[in-house]
Amino acid sequence: MTVAVVLAVSAAIFVVVLGAFLGTRRPDKRARPAPRPPEPPPEPMSSHPALARPVVLDPDYLDPRTIKVGDTIDRQGARSRVIGALHLSWQGDQWTEYLLEEGARHYQWLSVQERDGATPEDPPHLEVFLWTPVPTQGMVPAKSMLIMEGVEFFPIERGTAAFRSEGTTGYPERGLVDFADYRAADGRLLSFNRVQGQPWTAAYAQPLSPGSINVERML
Repeated sequence: MTVAVVLAVSAAIFVVVLGAFLGTRRPDKRARPAPRPPEPPPEPMSSHPALARPVVLDPDYLDPRTIKVGDTIDRQGARSRVIGALHLSWQGDQWTEYLLEEGARHYQWLSVQERDGATPEDPPHLEVFLWTPVPTQGMVPAKSMLIMEGVEFFPIERGTAAFRSEGTTGYPERGLVDFADYRAADGRLLSFNRVQGQPWTAAYAQPLSPGSINVERML
C-alpha cells in the first residue's frame, strides 16, 4: 500500500487537519488531517521490516527512513515540516507515511517503503512517493478498472492495514485503514484510503528519488 496509504489528503483532510491544527494552537494538541482516514490499531511495530540484505543507498544522500517528526524537509527548494507520521503494517509489509505541512493549509503525505529486488540477486530498494490529494466526489474504489479525471486506472492491491500514529496526523493513536491502490498505463499511481466507517479519500503519487530529499534536524 505504498501506493499507499500512503500515508496523505482531499478536501475533507484539509478541513480535519485545519481544525486539529487550530485546536493545537490553543491547548497544543493537533491531529493529522482526516482526509486519508485514520488507520487501525496494531501491535507495536518497527518502522521498517527487517531485510536479509541491506538497502543499497548512495552514502552522499539522506536515508529517508531516518526522517523524524519535527524535521524540516527540502525537496528541490520546496520546504515543508514533518508534523506527523503513520507507521503501517499489512501482510508482513511495513512502511511509514509522513504528514508534511508546507505553508498554511497545504498538506501532503510522503511514504517510504522498503521493497525486495526484482530477482533474488537484486538488492532491496526504497520506494519514496509524494502523495497529492484529489477530489473523489463521493467515488468508491471499484474492484475493477475505474476512471479518474479521464484516466483509466487498474487495481493492483487492496486490503486493510494496521497503523500506529505519531505526532499530528488526524488519526487515532492506533487503528485500521482500508486501502485500494491502482496504476494507470503510463505508470501513474492512485490510492483510495479510509478509516473504517469514514468516507473514502484519494491521492495521486509522485515518485521521488531518495537523493532528492534533504533534511534539517529539529534541535
